[in-house]
Amino acid sequence: MNVNLKALSMIAVYAGIIGFTDNFVQVIAADAGLWQFHATRSVMAVALLWLVARPLGLRLAMVAPRRVVARSLIHGCAMVIYFGALGFLPVALVAAGLFTAPIFVLLIERLFYGAPISGSGALAVALGFAGVVMVLGPEALAGASLPALLPVVAGALYALGNIATRRWCGPESAETLLAGFFIALGVAGALGMAALTLHPLVAPAGPEGFLMRGPVIPGGAFWFWTFVQAAGSLLGVGLMVRAYQIAEASRVSVMEYIILPASAAWTWVLWGEGLSALAMAGMGLIVAAGVLIATSRRA
Repeated sequence: MNVNLKALSMIAVYAGIIGFTDNFVQVIAADAGLWQFHATRSVMAVALLWLVARPLGLRLAMVAPRRVVARSLIHGCAMVIYFGALGFLPVALVAAGLFTAPIFVLLIERLFYGAPISGSGALAVALGFAGVVMVLGPEALAGASLPALLPVVAGALYALGNIATRRWCGPESAETLLAGFFIALGVAGALGMAALTLHPLVAPAGPEGFLMRGPVIPGGAFWFWTFVQAAGSLLGVGLMVRAYQIAEASRVSVMEYIILPASAAWTWVLWGEGLSALAMAGMGLIVAAGVLIATSRRA
């Protein structure tokens, strides 16, 4: 099996894991709050990572702590927004917003680092923007729904974090960045829980109260699915990182788009929720934009 096929297999498993686990955020959202979820999941994930670090020979020490912290904060903010949106929107739509990241990478690199944009890159930006509008639908166009726009904000921050990974944190190990990411989310969760304890809000019942709900005594479903989230994130992201290590990054970045149909498929299998023809066409345009961006980078 050649390296590209191995990488594709790893990304396919990664997409399947993340597409599955993220579908159950709405179950978690019905029982507890976003901040308690992040704090609890981070404790579980860091504990699991610490337990396997020595047996697997992983390196957790930081080379440049300030840069790791900055990168962790950026990616942490992206994921806080991403998971907050999962409490309101179908997984496939949230994933589509997050996967506008390659478009934002292109724009940020151009605006702040002077990187040129090829003709295919400009076309990719146009296709991606059109795809986002089609996927998010009339609510986003009318500006009537903040949750409908949140995945795109998460995509922009995720793009900035990816740029930081390459430009600031090259000497760091993948496990170091993974630990920093979860610690940042854990701190955000703890701060959110503290704020809502001191200044509680009246949170609606169910997923609608996900963002506003303070600390609660959750049921078994919360603990089970949060642990599944922690373990799944470690395994899935670990496979993704390994894929980037054995194959060209430009090729793997295109492979990552498998998570879009994977998320949509799991949403349909688990909940019977389908997407409109317009949303599916929009997802196709976002994928096409990613392919064009990857192609222009190889040129």
